Amino acid sequence: MQELPSLPAPVQSIVSQVMEVGSRVQPFSAESITKAPRIRDAKVAKSVCPYCAVGCSLNVYVKDGKVIDIECNPDSPINHGKLCPKGAATFQYTVNSSRMAQVLYRAPYSDHWETKSLDWAMEQIAQRFKQTRDETFVERLPDGREVNHTLAIASLGGATLDVEENYLMKKLFSGGLGVVSIENQARI
Repeated sequence: MQELPSLPAPVQSIVSQVMEVGSRVQPFSAESITKAPRIRDAKVAKSVCPYCAVGCSLNVYVKDGKVIDIECNPDSPINHGKLCPKGAATFQYTVNSSRMAQVLYRAPYSDHWETKSLDWAMEQIAQRFKQTRDETFVERLPDGREVNHTLAIASLGGATLDVEENYLMKKLFSGGLGVVSIENQARI
């Protein structure tokens, strides 16, 4: 076998320096050593994506009473840790500075909106619901059949409601209040 000639000293020095790249004892900067994930020490709450009826699972990270991140739940048997583009943007939807955080009311024939309290709005909804039901409730049809319903009120549920919440809404609106038109946006 033939012996290879050795490299000249200057070339050998450069090759040695190149070979040392990546093999240093401390490849991390001081900044990268002190960095921590933003979700460290956050509490995780399981939730459901608000967009469609699939029911993808989310991990909502909360620290000091504020939502700091929302990610897919990798343990979910439904979405297996994956989200569609709308589901992946749920955090931006939740903490958006443009999101309405107060009740706005525009009186009939008014040209401007008024800020109202949530208690005022809930009371208005309850009064109007009861008034409409009282004015339009039908106990019996002209042929004598018992119906106990109103056709003047409808309910439109959201896809973020789980099975139990939809069941309670159905029982309240149809069984308790006689509302016939009950729908869910996931079917529309």
